[in-house]
Amino acid sequence: MKVLLTGATGYIGKRLLPVLLEMGCYVVCGVRDKNKFYLENAFQGKLEVIEIDLTKRESLDNIPRDIDFAYYLVHSMSASKNYSVLEKESAINFREALGKTNANQVIYLSGIVNSQTLSKHLNSRKNVEIELGKGKYALTCVRAGIIIGSGSASFEIIRDLVEKLPIMIAPKWLKTKCQPIGISDVIKILTGVIDNEKVFDKSYDIASGDVLTYKDMLLDFASVRGLKRYIWTVPVMTPRLSSYWLYFVTSTSYKLAVSLVDSMKVEVIANNDDINKILNIQPLAYTDCIRQAFKKIEQNEIVSSWKDSTISGRIDFKISDYIKVPVFGCFKDVRKRQVLDTISCIDKIWQIGGKTGWYYANWLWELRGFIDKLFGGVGLRRGRTNINHIHAGDTLDFWRVLYANKTEKRLLLFAEMKLPGEAWLDFQILDNELIQTATFRPKGLLGRLYWYAVFPLHGLIFNGLIRQLTKYDKV
Repeated sequence: MKVLLTGATGYIGKRLLPVLLEMGCYVVCGVRDKNKFYLENAFQGKLEVIEIDLTKRESLDNIPRDIDFAYYLVHSMSASKNYSVLEKESAINFREALGKTNANQVIYLSGIVNSQTLSKHLNSRKNVEIELGKGKYALTCVRAGIIIGSGSASFEIIRDLVEKLPIMIAPKWLKTKCQPIGISDVIKILTGVIDNEKVFDKSYDIASGDVLTYKDMLLDFASVRGLKRYIWTVPVMTPRLSSYWLYFVTSTSYKLAVSLVDSMKVEVIANNDDINKILNIQPLAYTDCIRQAFKKIEQNEIVSSWKDSTISGRIDFKISDYIKVPVFGCFKDVRKRQVLDTISCIDKIWQIGGKTGWYYANWLWELRGFIDKLFGGVGLRRGRTNINHIHAGDTLDFWRVLYANKTEKRLLLFAEMKLPGEAWLDFQILDNELIQTATFRPKGLLGRLYWYAVFPLHGLIFNGLIRQLTKYDKV
């Protein structure tokens, strides 16, 4: 069967794709930017990639007419203040586009919407479900609350809070109840409902059997990790202060923090477990989900991370718009150094950032990340998804990977930190020489002043960086 997978480069989509392929499906991956899609050699011939933007109707003409099923795994939360309008418009465009195909079923991953009072985010999800339900195909809506798994936004936020704060003075919404579910169970359910007529034109809540407050989730996480944590809730913390609290302590962006705080005031508890009976699934308990997530982290097997999505950095980011580094009107810092061991040098470049750090004057990089956070930027806390592998579209601290090719010996990064301009960092080995180029395209007088202000520091950190990258480590 032929399956359209929207959001194929997202957290859920990356996990779902290999499972669909193992099931024998031919998958059409719908993405906004082909350059962000990394195709494993094992996937060759089993899928195709098309560029679609659900807010642009003309792009949806790229959807093949002969698809049998489709997954709707996209949302615009944090994209703008008007994301609910964008989400409704996208759902309508998608519904109309699928009306021109042979699609029998659409599977939509939504949020649990059982509370009488919904947040803006959850209300938008419900409106999307209503619009998708008007199509000529059968709609199966799978509603989830907090999804726990290695790399998920919820897991990483809980992890940041627990591991960084022995004592928490927290907002009162930590008393709100929710019902989490593990990512492995989400994937089982998403694949279990495809071409299953029992679930056509129906909606299901999916969750584990654990009904917990957010405070319970933090304390249970601490218990699994062997940490002693103390939490007190206060009634005086406003939504704005709560958002700043999440933003500064965790790796989330401020816009996402605002949306999360808004949703965390609403109980997300499943009404029934019918889908578990239909598919014969027994979801993992919350603490088991945590243990499973850490196994993946310890084995360096994180398949996807929310941090690699555009909502963790710049919005409407398209690699094709930035992969060609400009020359006109730019400042450049070019450094060259002979490479005695090419393999070692490439390995160092490919492991840069995250836990490895930047090889020289890490405290200055950390200071720059802290300053970026103060001005509403992403800071250094996003790290990287995999310690050894880098692909286009991945996040790398406050950079976004534009191009990564070991054969060509080149890595190109684009800055997502707050800047009065745009910045690129390029590593390339040519004729046994590493060429390290920092490019800055200033915006106005402020941008030029910024470049001259930080130029002395560039001399320190960039010279130290290339020296460490090309250092010959004798075995």
